[in-house]
Amino acid sequence: MCVCPGPRRIGIPVGSSGLPLFSDAMPAPAQLFFPLLRNCELSRIYGTACYCHHKHLCCPPPYLPQSRLRYSPHPAYATFCRPKESWWQYTQGRRYASTPQKFYLTPPQVNSILKANEYSFKVPEFDGKNVSSVLGFDSNQLPANAPIEDRRSAATCLQTRGMLLGVFDGHAGCACSQAVSERLFYYIAVSLLPHETLLEIENAVESGRALLPILQWHKHPNDYFSKEASKLYFNSLRTYWQELIDLNTGESTDIDVKEALINAFKRLDNDISLEAQVGDPNSFLNYLVLRVAFSGATACVAHVDGVDLHVANTGDSRAMLGVQEEDGSWSAVTLSNDHNAQNERELERLKLEHPKNEAKSVVKQDRLLGLLMPFRAFGDVKFKWSIDLQKRVIESGPDQLNDNEYTKFIPPNYYTPPYLTAEPEVTYHRLRPQDKFLVLATDGLWETMHRQDVVRIVGEYLTGMHHQQPIAVGGYKVTLGQMHGLLTERRAKMSSVFEDQNAATHLIRHAVGNNEFGTVDHERLSKMLSLPEELARMYRDDITIIVVQFNSHVVGAYQNQE
Repeated sequence: MCVCPGPRRIGIPVGSSGLPLFSDAMPAPAQLFFPLLRNCELSRIYGTACYCHHKHLCCPPPYLPQSRLRYSPHPAYATFCRPKESWWQYTQGRRYASTPQKFYLTPPQVNSILKANEYSFKVPEFDGKNVSSVLGFDSNQLPANAPIEDRRSAATCLQTRGMLLGVFDGHAGCACSQAVSERLFYYIAVSLLPHETLLEIENAVESGRALLPILQWHKHPNDYFSKEASKLYFNSLRTYWQELIDLNTGESTDIDVKEALINAFKRLDNDISLEAQVGDPNSFLNYLVLRVAFSGATACVAHVDGVDLHVANTGDSRAMLGVQEEDGSWSAVTLSNDHNAQNERELERLKLEHPKNEAKSVVKQDRLLGLLMPFRAFGDVKFKWSIDLQKRVIESGPDQLNDNEYTKFIPPNYYTPPYLTAEPEVTYHRLRPQDKFLVLATDGLWETMHRQDVVRIVGEYLTGMHHQQPIAVGGYKVTLGQMHGLLTERRAKMSSVFEDQNAATHLIRHAVGNNEFGTVDHERLSKMLSLPEELARMYRDDITIIVVQFNSHVVGAYQNQE
């Protein structure tokens, strides 16, 4: 017997009205290709078919680990279903049926899917203020959820120096990750502004003059902004900078980047919570702010200014630095810590923040209150608000909210909230000439690839140099013909120009298509990209990647000046 987790990651009672609270429209390129594949024999090829009460939900195969689901369904909040027939039984017992055909995407079709969301930006070496230590960045996304719950953002700070880049991993829908991807960089930029500039901006708003631009966004056309909520978001941001003006008399001119990042994260999360409590007379906006607050998102953000690199992380996305050693090999330097049960310090922090009698219930089965994998996140007010506040907001909210069983569900052993925080852990690194690039990625990448492999693949892609390590077969029995094929494939890869023009795309190709020998297998890649949306989430998560390339000459010049 398998347990259907309900609408992906969330425990919802049988007979619930389901997903309307968290359904956001977002282009998912894989869905646009080949409807024939979706309606053919893939369910027979890729796993066990199930009888399930929820036609729009997916039942994990028996071998799918619970760790792949961000939310662990509560036993009372799951739909039970039984395997219909195994693949072997199906083929043996139904020989009168037509033979299942194999459908493989052609290389051009694979490339169309992989490149649908890719984006590249080259930074001008001199922007009128200073020489940039960033050459440019590549980013891309590959959906597994429908709609995709990941988001990404990149922007240049116009009133201060430096660039901001970030990845955001949503859960219980994409509403929170969407809002955070739109708003967080503004909060960070405002936190970094000197007192005089804040006064200038406030005076411009008061007098109705045009505002100084704060950020220059670098966005893919699919990375949209919510126009309906722009006024609400602006008013909350203005209240924040007004408070900064009142708190800062202008005597101190030094801005602490670490403190600014922490304040921005915490303030945005507070505003998300407050907006949901206050509500809005506009029914659409009222529903929107509630969806944002009741869903959640992790965030990993980098601020690069000259040789100063700060990484602010909340949750389990990661930042990885690619370092080229003197012999040309690559090593990975981790610049973030996962905030989950594998982090002993996080476990200790949680236990210290709650009474001793909750020591065994605050984290159960490696999840917060037995439900949530990340121990830090934006939104997720179900883990932050008191029970009374939750009931009051739900009862006074729109019918869609009041009818949704997930929002009314109170986590077990919920005694001393808040259990969750959005406060980031900030890491500082001073760039060196050997620091060639930074990879920001959601956990969909790190679940499939080791950090050292990620850095090696990106490093070899950016430099065009491949260190010839002995081919590892991992204990497999390989025939002479198979070994010849592996060597031929490696030689072809060396002699040909890469088909990918984007480092993030190249990394996704490896993450999804690598075989047991560490090389991209087109057949495997084609199968994974052909999976219908009901099955895709069983095999992987959404993947979002930003690869930031540094200018070693500029970094070296900074060092020489000192």
